[in-house]
Amino acid sequence: MKLNRSILTNISLTVSLTLLIVSALAHPQKPSPPKTAEMTLNGKKITINYSAPSMRGRKIFGGLEPYNRVWRLGADEATRLTTEANLMFGNVEVPKGTYTLFAWISETGWKLIINKQTGIWGIPYKPEYEKTELARINMKVEKTKAPVELMVISLEKAGQGGVLKMEWENTSASVNFTEKK
Repeated sequence: MKLNRSILTNISLTVSLTLLIVSALAHPQKPSPPKTAEMTLNGKKITINYSAPSMRGRKIFGGLEPYNRVWRLGADEATRLTTEANLMFGNVEVPKGTYTLFAWISETGWKLIINKQTGIWGIPYKPEYEKTELARINMKVEKTKAPVELMVISLEKAGQGGVLKMEWENTSASVNFTEKK
């Protein structure tokens, strides 16, 4: 009886391990998994779709992502903003629709780039993309309390509007917005 139990245990472990390996091969983990940030503002949905890279021991800003250039605000395909509301980022109107987001990063400040062109890959930021920019908006940049391994973009309610925030490595960059009435 002990021998049969041992054989059954080995068969069970082998089948379990095989299923685990097949599942991993069928659904490999992406190094920069797709993520979504969502919120509802006055009954209207706002969504950001992006791919979230990891630090993996690397120096990110001023290293992997050099200063004084456009960054795709994530990894893989360019980050996409879809809004059912007409928004105001400072004095910039962003009509409801779908946009591609980038960021100009520098040691002295960041700018959120909202581009009307969609369906583009994140890099390189081609000169012709500048012709389809809706705006470059100043972002508030701060140090995070602790390192952030996996980049995260969030949309949170703030006052009568919201805040779009990106955190990665030791940097937090954010910009407030409201609904245009």
